[in-house]
Amino acid sequence: MPEAVADSTEAGGRRIAVLGEMLELGDEAVEAHREVGRMAAEHSVDLIVAVGDTLAKQLALAAGAAGVPDIAMVGDNGTAAAYLASILRPDDVVLVKASRGGQLWQIAQALTGQPITGL
Repeated sequence: MPEAVADSTEAGGRRIAVLGEMLELGDEAVEAHREVGRMAAEHSVDLIVAVGDTLAKQLALAAGAAGVPDIAMVGDNGTAAAYLASILRPDDVVLVKASRGGQLWQIAQALTGQPITGL
C-alpha cells in the first residue's frame, strides 16, 4: 500500500487511500490495521476512506492519530463509491486496497463506469 501511494507524487492531486479490512490476519488483525493507518500518514495520504466495521475503524483511528488530515468511515462498497464520486477531482490519485473478501474492486469499477461484479 505505501509504495503505491508514495509513487503518486507526480500527479499533483490529493492522495486518497480507500482501505478495507484485511480479513485473514487472525490474532494480529487489530495491530496490522493500526499499522496500515500509521503508514498512510507516513506516506502523506490526504484522505482515507475506511470501508468496513471494527477493523476499518481501528485503521481510521490510527491514521487520524498519526496525522492523516481527512478520514471517512463507510460501512460498505456502495457508500464508498458514492462518497468518492461526490468528492473526486481530476488530478486525485486513488488507491483501492483490501482483502479479496472485501470486494473493493467494486468501488473501482463504479468509479470507472464498469459493470459491478461479485454482487
